[in-house]
Amino acid sequence: MSLNIRVVLVEPMYQGNVGSVARAMKNFGYSDLVLMNPCELEGQARAMSSHARDVLEGARIVSTLEEAVKGADLLIGTTGVSSLKTGEHIRLPLYTVKEVREKLKGCSGTIALLFGREDNGFSNDELKGFDMLVTVPTSEIYPIMNLSHAVAIVLYELSGLEGGSNPLADGFDLQLLYGHLDELLEEIDYPAHKKDKTSLMLRRILGRAGLTPREVQTLRGIIRKSERKMRLASGVETLQKIEDPGSIEKFI
Repeated sequence: MSLNIRVVLVEPMYQGNVGSVARAMKNFGYSDLVLMNPCELEGQARAMSSHARDVLEGARIVSTLEEAVKGADLLIGTTGVSSLKTGEHIRLPLYTVKEVREKLKGCSGTIALLFGREDNGFSNDELKGFDMLVTVPTSEIYPIMNLSHAVAIVLYELSGLEGGSNPLADGFDLQLLYGHLDELLEEIDYPAHKKDKTSLMLRRILGRAGLTPREVQTLRGIIRKSERKMRLASGVETLQKIEDPGSIEKFI
């Protein structure tokens, strides 16, 4: 079974960077490139891609993040900025590429590696949609790397990683699981002011777990059964209140 790596560039601004990314991808044996709302790709992009023009010309152009990650089983976002507040979880936990490599050993499926805009990276809302976050350790003096350099380092660290016998859960099923967890938080009247942070924390926990299809279906089954039990219990409680003589007197 294979482990496929897809490189996604979100709204790249400079065609030279896009060409250099294509070249880095071919250097390390990758070819699946997706560009979301890219800049014009003309002579400079082709020149910088050098002998990887086939990767550049074969890139898929999309207009939304949803299109860019369609079919991917695990979404790994890259960031050079760590979270200032540990309780927010938007940029936490952060993994090095070596740590991600260890987690992916023996897995099979499609991984989307997402790289943000050259000027301001990803928005917080975009970061919340990723299963894992990875960073390249750099100097605190100047932590933000050039886009093509960051892609090259990440792909170098992941190069040679082969698929194994542990299939990753389908990305669509994972989204259904996250949705069921959100429903469960509603069912148990989880505090509204904590709901978003808890939902994001659960996504990060399950994302880095590298769940298999069977594990996802088991978790969804547990949640569905729990919800049915709670609704049944709630219905019985309501019926008991209606049948309670004290309650009946109120309607006489």
